[in-house]
Amino acid sequence: MQFHHHGYVSGDPRVQPAAGVGLNRPEDLPDEVDVLIVGTGPAGMLAAAQLSRFPNITTRIVERRPGRLAIGQADGIQARSVETFQAFGFAERIIAEAYRITEMAFWKPDPANHANIARAARAVDDEMGISEFPHLIVNQARVLDYFAEYMANAPTRMKPDYGYDFVGLEVARGGDHPVTVTLRHTAGPDEGKDRVVRAKYVVGADGARSKVRQAIGCTMAGDQANHAWGVMDALAVTDFPDIRTKCAIQAAEGSILLIPREGGHLFRMYVDLGEVDPATHHEVRNTSIEQIIAKANAILHPYTLDVRNVAWHSVYEVGHRLTDRFDDVLPEERGTRTPRVFITGDACHTHSAKAGQGMNVSMQDGFNIAWKLGHVLEGRSPESLLSTYSEERQVVARNLIDFDKEWSTMMAKKPEEFENPSDLEDFYVRTAEFPAGFMTQYAPSLVMGSVDHQELASGFPVGKRFKSAPVVRVGDTNPLHLGHHATADGRWRIYVFADAALPGTGSAADKLAEWFAASPASPLAATPPDADPDAWFDLKVIYQQPHTAVGIGAVPAVFKPQVGPFKLTDYEKVYATDPNADIFELRGIDRSGAVVVVRPDQYVANVLPLGATGELAEFFAPLLAAGRQRAEV
Repeated sequence: MQFHHHGYVSGDPRVQPAAGVGLNRPEDLPDEVDVLIVGTGPAGMLAAAQLSRFPNITTRIVERRPGRLAIGQADGIQARSVETFQAFGFAERIIAEAYRITEMAFWKPDPANHANIARAARAVDDEMGISEFPHLIVNQARVLDYFAEYMANAPTRMKPDYGYDFVGLEVARGGDHPVTVTLRHTAGPDEGKDRVVRAKYVVGADGARSKVRQAIGCTMAGDQANHAWGVMDALAVTDFPDIRTKCAIQAAEGSILLIPREGGHLFRMYVDLGEVDPATHHEVRNTSIEQIIAKANAILHPYTLDVRNVAWHSVYEVGHRLTDRFDDVLPEERGTRTPRVFITGDACHTHSAKAGQGMNVSMQDGFNIAWKLGHVLEGRSPESLLSTYSEERQVVARNLIDFDKEWSTMMAKKPEEFENPSDLEDFYVRTAEFPAGFMTQYAPSLVMGSVDHQELASGFPVGKRFKSAPVVRVGDTNPLHLGHHATADGRWRIYVFADAALPGTGSAADKLAEWFAASPASPLAATPPDADPDAWFDLKVIYQQPHTAVGIGAVPAVFKPQVGPFKLTDYEKVYATDPNADIFELRGIDRSGAVVVVRPDQYVANVLPLGATGELAEFFAPLLAAGRQRAEV
């Protein structure tokens, strides 16, 4: 964490100085905003947290509830999400309070007595070492709390506006604030009264029954699996030995997915209620908690479950549905206008809860659209950037639904229906990268380059998230993970993996540094002259030698920018290899060097040779047209 560059900080350095709209933020919801986010679920709160880092953008997030969420239904936090939390500064704290999944146990009918269950196998949760971050279980409400804290500490001093229900919207063809939104007070002295807010852009994060989705005419398509599950968060006394281990339990009486919760005592059970008649499927929702507990005991035989308290329970049928688009631009309008209204999370895609993907994929929806809105509204990028949101995230949602259909179908099978008794655990291990959140790979687009030079950094696949690796920071000799120094501040990251020569020797990395610093075609040239030189681009260099061989004085100045009002030198952008884990070997980086470009949402956007300045300029040119014009004025 960096601070003091604007003067001495004696308090909590996570509380950033108020700036821009945060200096005189009105307590009441204003009549005009830049971005209006509807819904304080995971997608909406992450989007708001990202936009809270843009001081000159007025973003407000409204919620129909009168206050914070107390009990969240989602609880699975995949490693990709924890990686994202790291960028928002609260990964360590949420890991400390969460339940960590390290293994999954598989229980099946005992071969000696099919009326009983017996443990058949165990599987390591991340056997392949996909991520340095853990797989967690923690209440969704706590995730939202951390994002709310981040927003409140950000320069804009953002916080949710509770007690507003979305009624409808209209999008005009022109004007500074073309989206007219009608909201209704749900609490307080004005309860029941409507009010109008005009916005430049609207993000609908209002759940599976999204009114924003309805307002822009999106349609949900999909199917029901006609299979019902009871779910409960419970406190119980039991002789089942794996009550604190994630389990898939398959018995003659049905199936259970057991997920221990944070705190050491609470657990969640998804209890198989069996097939339902499509004609009367709503009746299953009347299943009582007593019936769910009885069914759980029947499945767990010979073990017993004495439930002492139920914090929450529900009954649901598995359904898989996806919207035809994620914004308000109709198919026939594509290319004629840019979107003004976007939908995220459950408003776009619904599926079963048993793969633990809903909250995680939703947050990546919010991350994707938020930095793009920030760049467009600040004048960094053209509006065409916003069209890439629907293009990218709809594919991800389709892949999620395909995966969840297979997983939920397997979970609902009876033991005798499997061709191979180990099919379920084999599938769990084989597909580990997908539920961990690392299978997403964006296609070439305005914000995603080609794979022409992928061989220069095979461990950083273009289109996939940047997989961190250990390095040593030269200035203070501290070993750390390279990706962990990247915060959710809306900046592009450019990592220069140097050639074999040392700095100051006229190396390829030295020549690239000269281009970055002096060429009008350099992306850095688009940075506003009154901003810090690294305000839009976080440019770092990683040398192949150990830190003791790299002279910090010989490193080109562009890798040591002068920041803040006192123009202090930033020494935290110069790295060397870790003697115990060479990043060049770990990530397949060619010894001739490479440039790895990473988007603000942590996805690798391009891999290029050190000398490919023309290709680098060409990649950023359409993204920085607006910003470059502003810098030249």
